[in-house]
Amino acid sequence: MIAIQNASLSYKGKQAVDSLSLTVAGGEIYGLLGPNGAGKSTTMNMLLGFLKPDSGKTIIAGINTSEQAGTSRKHIGYIPENVNLYPYLSGIENLDYFCKIANLHYSRQELSGFLTKCGLREEALNRRTETYSKGMRQKVGIAIAYAKKASAYLLDEPASGLDPLASNELSLLLKKLADEGAAILMASHDIFRVRETCHRIGILKHGVLVNEMHTSAVTANELEKIYLNYMQD
Repeated sequence: MIAIQNASLSYKGKQAVDSLSLTVAGGEIYGLLGPNGAGKSTTMNMLLGFLKPDSGKTIIAGINTSEQAGTSRKHIGYIPENVNLYPYLSGIENLDYFCKIANLHYSRQELSGFLTKCGLREEALNRRTETYSKGMRQKVGIAIAYAKKASAYLLDEPASGLDPLASNELSLLLKKLADEGAAILMASHDIFRVRETCHRIGILKHGVLVNEMHTSAVTANELEKIYLNYMQD
């Protein structure tokens, strides 16, 4: 489970996150919508244990991330907007390398299984990642997180720059991870992708959670209108 309990954090005299509370249960995908500067990345960095809230708590799998960051990160799969891979290594070699850094040792067959399960086609496994599209690199990044057997996934603008097909494949993959019991928090400003992917949505503005809803209760057009109304105030 992912939990943020009344967390606030100021940065350089600016309130980046203000009394934020939300929870994401196992099997659930939560979309955190907001423009640049809304506090989405700050929220992610608190959950990752890189930033300590001035007040309140951020919790992953029952562990306070600011007090036990190293322990909590063992339960986290983090996928940033741009996955950095070694370009002269293949997809399977990159996965093997990052797994070994985390003291995880898998056979080549197991590594191949992680990558194909995360949507990378078999013919691409042994190609250098310098030849990969952004969507393919994202799949390797998700496989790196998946190989950790994470119970919580944090995604910061994961669909940014992806073509429609790759973006849809990402949504399907996240739903598959949620079906396996993972708690997933996705920060984005892509209204359509969040509506199509998530079970619940929160709208963040100036670090404040101004609205929260179930995606089943709104259409994409309705969500867009609600979002734009908040952003124009």
